[in-house]
Amino acid sequence: MIPSLPRPAWLRASTLAYALLFFAFLFLPLLIVAVFAFNDAPYPAPPWRGFTLDWFLGGSLAGHTSRQGLLADSELLGSLWTSVVVAAWVTVLSVVVGTANAFLIERTQFRGKQALSLLMLAPLVIPGVILGISILAFASRIANLADDLYGLELEFLRPGLPLVVLGQFSYIVSIATLTITARLKRFDTTLEDAAYNLGASRLAVFGTITLPYLQPALMGAAAISFLMSFENFNTTLMLVGSDAPLTVMMYGRMREGATPVLNAVSLFLMVASALLALSLLRGAKKTDARG
Repeated sequence: MIPSLPRPAWLRASTLAYALLFFAFLFLPLLIVAVFAFNDAPYPAPPWRGFTLDWFLGGSLAGHTSRQGLLADSELLGSLWTSVVVAAWVTVLSVVVGTANAFLIERTQFRGKQALSLLMLAPLVIPGVILGISILAFASRIANLADDLYGLELEFLRPGLPLVVLGQFSYIVSIATLTITARLKRFDTTLEDAAYNLGASRLAVFGTITLPYLQPALMGAAAISFLMSFENFNTTLMLVGSDAPLTVMMYGRMREGATPVLNAVSLFLMVASALLALSLLRGAKKTDARG
């Protein structure tokens, strides 16, 4: 167990083999998807038929005009933008409400707080399909009652993007709350007390002391919320209307018959997600270092 002690050859070899198998299991499928996004064949699988950019540019800027690449596929680009819009709304709501929840959990005392804190985690252990069906049934019942009793048509409670945002928010906010709470728990409240003693207002203390300290956690919660919303499928499928986000659109395309354009979309998402995560992580580290 001491790193300085020599290890047997079989232990070193088994450790290396385990590491290689583990990372191959994680990244080999992604690598295959990325490689075959450039395959000059009408199917997204081996064998390799040559290099092409048709599945990115076909029918738009270059390559086969008979092939519709990602940049020429208006439906895919529209669903991509829909996913971005939904993820942006979910991120804003999750971070704002998650911050309020973190202060409620860490800074206030009330009866039943422990039970409510545990109940907040319930959406994380409920299957996404069940969660989506439950939200759809509940929202539809309220919309039907409003229509029957008052003649009000509450469109945002019908299947569509507003309900998708509410459905994703219902469990992603729990993750954002946990992320921000973990940071707030380590905060030294004597810094705030010193600022109050010097005559600072509550708003000034929050904006100049507490919020800068929470910024790395806020950025991390925003990144997690955005990525989880963007890739969500189970809950979204139950609540979506006519405007399908990217995951639902890709699922429909797969059922019709996959082409390498889906590999191209997957590669684009992998690169975009990695860049987003790395940039937010770097920004959080810089902020944490300054703090």
